[in-house]
Amino acid sequence: MIQGVILVLDDTEGGICMMIGFVIIAAMAALAFAAINYYGVKKKDPGTEQMVQISGAIQEGARAFLNHEYKVIFKVSLVIAIVLGVVVSLSGAIAFVFGAVMSASAGWIGMNIATLANVRVSNEARNTKSLGKTLRVAFRGGSVMGLSVGGFALLGLALVYLVFGVILKQATPENLRFHTNWLGISDIPFTMTVSSYALGCSIIAMFNRVGGGIYTKAADMGADLVGKTEAGIPEDDPRNPATIADNVGDNVGDVAGLGSDLLESYVGSLVSAMILAAYIYFSQGTIAASLVSKLVYAPLLVAAGGIVSSMVGILFLLVKKVSDNPHKELNAATFMGAGFTIVSSGIITFFLFQGEDVASAGFALGALSPWVAAVLGIVSGIVIGQIAEYYTSYDYKPTQKIASSSQEGPALTITQGMSVGMISVMAPVVVLGIAIIASHATAGLYGVAMAAIGMLSFVTVTVSVDTYGPIADNAGGISEMARLHPEVRGITDELDAVGNTTAAIGKGFAIGSATLAALSLFSSYLYAQAGESVEHGIELVLNMVSPLTLVGGLVGAALPYLFSGMLIEAVANAARKMVQEVRRQFKADPGIIKGTSLPDYTTCISISSAGAISEMKIPALISVATPLVTGFIFGAGFVGGLLIGTTLSSVMLALYTANAGGAWDNGKKYVEHGHFGGKGSNAHKAAVVGDTVGDPLKDTVGPSLDILIKIMAIVSLIAVSIFGKFNLFALLG
Repeated sequence: MIQGVILVLDDTEGGICMMIGFVIIAAMAALAFAAINYYGVKKKDPGTEQMVQISGAIQEGARAFLNHEYKVIFKVSLVIAIVLGVVVSLSGAIAFVFGAVMSASAGWIGMNIATLANVRVSNEARNTKSLGKTLRVAFRGGSVMGLSVGGFALLGLALVYLVFGVILKQATPENLRFHTNWLGISDIPFTMTVSSYALGCSIIAMFNRVGGGIYTKAADMGADLVGKTEAGIPEDDPRNPATIADNVGDNVGDVAGLGSDLLESYVGSLVSAMILAAYIYFSQGTIAASLVSKLVYAPLLVAAGGIVSSMVGILFLLVKKVSDNPHKELNAATFMGAGFTIVSSGIITFFLFQGEDVASAGFALGALSPWVAAVLGIVSGIVIGQIAEYYTSYDYKPTQKIASSSQEGPALTITQGMSVGMISVMAPVVVLGIAIIASHATAGLYGVAMAAIGMLSFVTVTVSVDTYGPIADNAGGISEMARLHPEVRGITDELDAVGNTTAAIGKGFAIGSATLAALSLFSSYLYAQAGESVEHGIELVLNMVSPLTLVGGLVGAALPYLFSGMLIEAVANAARKMVQEVRRQFKADPGIIKGTSLPDYTTCISISSAGAISEMKIPALISVATPLVTGFIFGAGFVGGLLIGTTLSSVMLALYTANAGGAWDNGKKYVEHGHFGGKGSNAHKAAVVGDTVGDPLKDTVGPSLDILIKIMAIVSLIAVSIFGKFNLFALLG
């Protein structure tokens, strides 16, 4: 099918429309598959009346928070859309709103399926006592999120390309050049339009990740510190007032937030390649018009092939006989999706670029150069994922050492976890460095962008695997609260432990792709900064010894620490209130611990919601405001240094926080599985403290940093044509 579509493609409007049709069909097929799986999960038996009541409370809390959060996001997005419409273009404002709607829709659907699937996973474990069958239900629920992420992201971008690029002719070769708007600002309209779409996705991702992360970790820390450590009651015990809020947090943070996060990463990687193709064409007059058109829409075709391949991987796990080894089964689905993506992207690039003078675009290996770059991204993503698994899974020594250190108390638990997290940074960075050098040697800067696309080309299946984790975690909470047989909780705990590792792998993919996409966007930033002078062959250079650029780099390197510190403080503030409330309830009503009185779950939900809503605004807005404020004061050179410093610092900090947090979490689970005294032991209490320290790192800070660098890069790209000319230093100079 793919080969047949590509063989009839040419650079005519009809051929391009047919290509877009194939992309839209692939995206719609993913959404249709998501709908089938949604209703497949929904029709399953939710279990006992008590299980349904608990699940209903979780669902109500998650919806209430997301509704409140989206009201805040709507106000912020409206302001940004108006500014884009006035300063950039009406098409940019429309594309921004469209991107925000696509991202918000994916997050909303993911949250809904997670709150439906959790109780059904718990009931499947209760009825069948089968790890494999329970895994299938959890994964089917997770696949709805994965398919929605891929479907909405690609559908939105394809429609933006069709309407603005083809119908309004922004992406035609004769229009891929600088135009001056009514304010006298010169830019390439198509790059501004797709950048605005990516910005819409990024804004939703930032608020969902920050708000959801604060919510879930405040509830989680409050529940663990008082319930497990002080009161000595099990995790998710119905006597713990914070347990419903904790389970709500899994859905708003680890599902809605995760989905928006990876959708934003996916769109960012696609847009970075499309923008770069436009700038490369404008700066190199030797590239044929037919080739530049293909360079612009090739990312959409590769992504469409990736969605189809991911559906094969998902379907494989849903129809085969599933074993009782969840790690093996999830890896099989992921590797199948990746394998078919490699094949489909190879077919696409070969038939798309054969016969073209690809040497003029800097392709070293002929028509297959973009494919080789994409494969480098796929392979490096898998390797980074395996590295994350090594450092975070309790099957390996690093996490086992953390668990062993818990015998000596919380201090050594934290110290050992910090060590593991810091050591874990080096290997992924080496892999990324090799991928960048190799992909650049293969197809230039366009190759680096294609490597980012390759890394996330099968995002549909990776998000499916990621989302299954919090669904399994919620299922365990419901099993505990409904006082089901301990065997049920044992099944859900085993699924949850694997979910922690898959989440760490997913974060590795997001961070790695963010690095590659940020590099591509930074190159586009330099093109946009040079403006129409690029046409005369000006070399793209950023003078790093310039005082302004150097200071920008220093400020940029410090910014992720400010950003992360604010997020950790936000979690601590909300968690402190949660701890105080849980302690107050235990003290005011001793019957709660005895099991003769019911705790007040609603107040705890309100504390997490209020804390997240009030604390998320400033950290989220920093990503938008920083490049704008510094740009209009110090100019484009300062912002260039800012982007470099922020990117390098964020990558290191994101890897450290994600891996350290995941290792602390699974170190605790290793103890809970009967090692070093098991549950209730001193080692267990120390491991819980370590896990609590890691909670805001892995689920709030780490995932938010990769969004930070892409929002800053996109905002800078959109605004550089303005502050490059109009800034305080230029006016005073």
